[in-house]
Amino acid sequence: MPLNDLRIKSLRAGEKPIKKSDGEGLYIEVKPNGSKLWRMAYRFEGKQKLLSFGKYPEVSLAKARQKRLDAKTLLADGVDPQAKKNEERKQAIAETQNTFSNLKNELIEKKIKEGRAASTITKIKWCFSLVDDALGQRAVAEIKSPEVLDALRVIEAKGNYETAHRVRGLIGEVFRYAIATGRADYDPTFALKGALVAVPVTHRAAVTDWKAFKELLSAVWSYEGASPATRAALKLMAILYPRPGELRLSRWDEFDLDRGVWEIPKERTKMRRPHQKPLPPLAITILKELHEWSGDCELPFKSDIGRGKPISENTMNQALRRLGYGSTEMVSHGFRATASTLLNESGNWDADAIEAELAHVGSDEIRRAYHRGKYWDERVNMSNWWAGEISNILL
Repeated sequence: MPLNDLRIKSLRAGEKPIKKSDGEGLYIEVKPNGSKLWRMAYRFEGKQKLLSFGKYPEVSLAKARQKRLDAKTLLADGVDPQAKKNEERKQAIAETQNTFSNLKNELIEKKIKEGRAASTITKIKWCFSLVDDALGQRAVAEIKSPEVLDALRVIEAKGNYETAHRVRGLIGEVFRYAIATGRADYDPTFALKGALVAVPVTHRAAVTDWKAFKELLSAVWSYEGASPATRAALKLMAILYPRPGELRLSRWDEFDLDRGVWEIPKERTKMRRPHQKPLPPLAITILKELHEWSGDCELPFKSDIGRGKPISENTMNQALRRLGYGSTEMVSHGFRATASTLLNESGNWDADAIEAELAHVGSDEIRRAYHRGKYWDERVNMSNWWAGEISNILL
């Protein structure tokens, strides 16, 4: 006999669950704790199955019957209502949990655990902030290529073409991470190749012949218009040619002046692994002189403006501007290109040793170990030769 509200309200809990049918598979189950739950029994592809419709009275009799009707309609169309319900539940979870913002945050946490530099993480967060309004609350599985392109067009409209390309790459990382973790099926940024305004490839400005290098060294060594940290940094960039951030963010405890070795921690290297650089006597002399000025601080290249902070890369570039070198002629990072070019042109050194000194070695573990072991002695000799050439120029 079909149920009605009076009969349902009169049902009392027992020691065991009590079931009362409304017909066509729908029934209400009264649990020993008194809760009343709607159920629907049905068969699909020869298997007995069960649907849950919720709790009475939150789900009324009329609503339960409507759910029964909806389920039977699906069955008539050859659709399993339980599978449909599970899919809808997954979709709901995707819309609330698997958003672009949440996946982006997971990816950032992964990068932090991998030891990415704090400055790198800050830049990544800033890049993502440019598309948060457009993509942040969208389920990653629903985001399509045109939607991503629209978000990137906003960045392009401000003339920030290079930034748009960088953000596209980061968005692609989010989707590849989502695919790997089973929360997306494809990367919509793949279809955007060629859709953004192309950015001309520009190489960092650098002097790459001995005559120009001699003029640069003369200007650097005679420069007096800056703090001792800035002057020492420019000299050491010429002698050691590290990445600017590796040098200016260094700490005194990284330099073993007795052994003549600089230990750069993995957090500051581009390849995210420790890198050793030999210190020739000329570099050691400069560091000892610098220690008289900043030895009371853990930062050798401390800023004379920001308390407890190092000089910035812009500080070194501004010093080069004051020396008469425009941004298209020489930048602090350009010392690496200078050294690479002139060392290779000298013909005195193995190209792989030069690459190892520049920390350009590939990611293969065996190849890295091979470079470190085989080329250390040659790198020491090369560093001494390079510093000797600089000393001869300055005489």
